[in-house]
Amino acid sequence: MSETVAVVDYGMGNLHSAGKALEKMAADGQRIVITGDPEQVRAAGRVVFPGVGAIRDCIKVITETGLDRAILDAIDAYKPVLGICVGMQAMMDFSEENDGIDCLGVFSGRVQFFGAPMGDTGRPLKVPHMGWNQVQQVNDHPLWAGIDDNSRFYFVHSYCATGVPDDQMAGRCEYGLAFAAAVAKRNVFAVQFHPEKSADAGLKLLENFLRWRP
Repeated sequence: MSETVAVVDYGMGNLHSAGKALEKMAADGQRIVITGDPEQVRAAGRVVFPGVGAIRDCIKVITETGLDRAILDAIDAYKPVLGICVGMQAMMDFSEENDGIDCLGVFSGRVQFFGAPMGDTGRPLKVPHMGWNQVQQVNDHPLWAGIDDNSRFYFVHSYCATGVPDDQMAGRCEYGLAFAAAVAKRNVFAVQFHPEKSADAGLKLLENFLRWRP
C-alpha cells in the first residue's frame, strides 16, 4: 500500500538533508513529499515537522498559512507525527524566546534559554549547544527500538524544553541542566536533536518512525 510522508516546509531552513534521510529509510510504497500546502499535510499518512531558527517566526508562519491547524488535524486523526528541533519546541506550551510566545500546546512544558547562569559553575553556558551528546532513554518507546540507551545524537540549539511531565518524557539529555531530548504522547514523537545528522542511531530512529503504527 502506498503512503505519503509529508515533511512540513514553512520556508525556513534547508530540508534537503531531512528529506534525503527519510527517502533512504522509507519502506516500499512510501513517498516523501516536502510541502508547505496544508491540504497535502492533512492528506498525508505521516507528518514530519522539522524546524530551525526562531520560534516566533515559526509560529507566525505556520499560523498565517494554516499549517498549524493541518499539523494539529493530523495529530487529531491519529496519524504518526514526528517533530524535529524547533518543530519539537513549537509543540510545547510556551517558549521564552523573543519575550515569550504561546506554542501549539501538544506537550506540556516550556522552552527556555540555555545561556542563563546554570550548572555547577554558575556561569552562563556556551550557546548554542552544538555537537554530539548522549540521550538517556527515559521511557520505553517503539522509536527507540534497536537504538542503544545513551546513544549520541547531534544537537544544535540555544533553547531547550523543561518542565515536561514524566509520562511525556521519552529521552533526557544534560548540558548544564537536564532537559527534554525527546517527548512522546500517543501518536506524536518529537526530538530536540537532528536525527538526519545523527549517523546510524538517527537513521534508525527515522526508520522506526516510518514503520510505527501507534
